[in-house]
Amino acid sequence: MVRQRISRDGCAGRRARQGAIAAVLMIGLSGCVAEEMGAGLSSSLPDVPTRWDHHPEADTWTAAAFVAVAEKDAVLAGRVPGDIAAWCPGYAEAPLNDRRAFWVGLMSAVAKSESSFNPAAAGGGGRYVGLMQISPKTAQANGCDATSAGALKDGGENLECAVEVFSRDVARDGVVAGKGNRGVGRQWMPLRKAGKRSEMAEWIASQPYCAKG
Repeated sequence: MVRQRISRDGCAGRRARQGAIAAVLMIGLSGCVAEEMGAGLSSSLPDVPTRWDHHPEADTWTAAAFVAVAEKDAVLAGRVPGDIAAWCPGYAEAPLNDRRAFWVGLMSAVAKSESSFNPAAAGGGGRYVGLMQISPKTAQANGCDATSAGALKDGGENLECAVEVFSRDVARDGVVAGKGNRGVGRQWMPLRKAGKRSEMAEWIASQPYCAKG
């Protein structure tokens, strides 16, 4: 189960957006936490172990990703991908917040391979930008708020855009990555490499939000 923590920076820049979906995030939380989130969602979000936890911006990134994932419950946490057992053994029976945590954890695993958690990273001759190495063209095609190279270098905006891409491709294919070229693997090449895909899956499966029972 994901725990609760107080964000180091409070995610002040996203208070309005988080407050708008407070009712969604309160599902599955204890009464006292739900009351706190209703009063000020940005001050308390689930504690989701990620691969960027060592980074100074970790809390901001995790909060942005979690809120964005929650907005896509209909196609992410609200569904059970066909290959989920290989990624998150406890997902099918997990509460909603643990399912949301899985998708955030997956993003952190992809970001490790794509940018080594450098929000200003630019690859492919500058075509791919930020934590998740998203091109402005891809951002525009997926209806992201951040559509310029500069905007995509904001970690939170980059992750929110990644969720837009995740939601479309996972909904289309019904899998996390399939054999590597479906779901999230349509956009992120590391998932097409069996070794990297296996390493990501092993790490995610070991997290508390993926535990069975």
